Amino acid sequence: MSSTPAEQPPTAAQQPNPEPAQTGAGDGIRFAAVGLDHAHIFGQISGLLGQGCQLVGISSEDPDASVATEVRSRWPDVPWFDDPEQLLKDDGIDMIVTAAVPDRRASIAVEAMRNGKDVVADKPGCVSFEQLQQVKNAVTDTGRFWSVTFSERFEVRCVARAGEIVRAGGIGQVVQTLGLGPHREGDRAHLAGGAGRPDWFYDHDRFGGIITDIASHQIDQFLWFTGATTAEVVASTVANYTHPDQPKMQDFGEVLLRSESAQGYIRVDWYTPRGLPTWGDGRLIVLGTEGYVELRKYVDLQGRPGRDHLFLVDQEGTHYIDCSDVALTYYADLVRDVRDRTTTACPQEHTFEVMRLALEAQEYAARRGAAG
Repeated sequence: MSSTPAEQPPTAAQQPNPEPAQTGAGDGIRFAAVGLDHAHIFGQISGLLGQGCQLVGISSEDPDASVATEVRSRWPDVPWFDDPEQLLKDDGIDMIVTAAVPDRRASIAVEAMRNGKDVVADKPGCVSFEQLQQVKNAVTDTGRFWSVTFSERFEVRCVARAGEIVRAGGIGQVVQTLGLGPHREGDRAHLAGGAGRPDWFYDHDRFGGIITDIASHQIDQFLWFTGATTAEVVASTVANYTHPDQPKMQDFGEVLLRSESAQGYIRVDWYTPRGLPTWGDGRLIVLGTEGYVELRKYVDLQGRPGRDHLFLVDQEGTHYIDCSDVALTYYADLVRDVRDRTTTACPQEHTFEVMRLALEAQEYAARRGAAG
């Protein structure tokens, strides 16, 4: 009988491979982290520090949460503020990053923007249409940007390489994306040393629902790879098959999207078995009229080490492409956006549309199992 593979350490599963610091790129840009409830905050902080930005303060509503505790451990010299208002209103701070409980992210972002700061929020950036409108109003009124860190694109090298192939015409016209976002409920990386998921994880009013929360990644990739600026939700479903005693939990979701020139199918879930050596076999297939690419973002079931596995099938044959040297530009672009008042890291309208589609798919989804 085979033994269960050892789980990868948190850094391999949850953090990007940061680019080497660009000397002077972020000099003078000061940022603070407000809301430390999800492990994606580690990648956000590391990414900006890697560009030479200065982390000047951290704050969170639950200072004893496992993620907040780990942040203080990793960056012990950064001042802790019991009152986040001190950071949100500090005129000497240029940017706020947040990975707060999802239902708190929009209000943090709005207050930060209305106090003259750009915002980088973990996904989902908001959990309701009302919150999305509040964010839009703040962007319009202040001229600040609201960037949502869709880490499954911004922090994954094989996705960046696939984008290069698609834009060079390597697979012809893209007509469909198939995005799979499986996760593991008890993954150590996401728990940051905690014994289990916090209570808000089981309440869709707080985490936004599985489509808003996870599938926003795949919606982002659908628009980006197909070049669409908008799309429609054809159908969506959410379900709760494993937690009948917690009806506000959702452990399965699917979405069918359609634009003028392409279709997209998305499946997300919390079913990753313990036997997989990482938190989820995230996959993306981009189908073109002259070929396709398949990405195994975090693990290769055939045994190749590491992550970022890209397979290309074109008119010439089949190819395995090493993506280890592909540059990740999101955090460098954010620094440029702060300085130049642009949105090169991710166009603002694109971010708005991703969240609109995610919220629509979530709100009108058919419910199955014990999903309340």
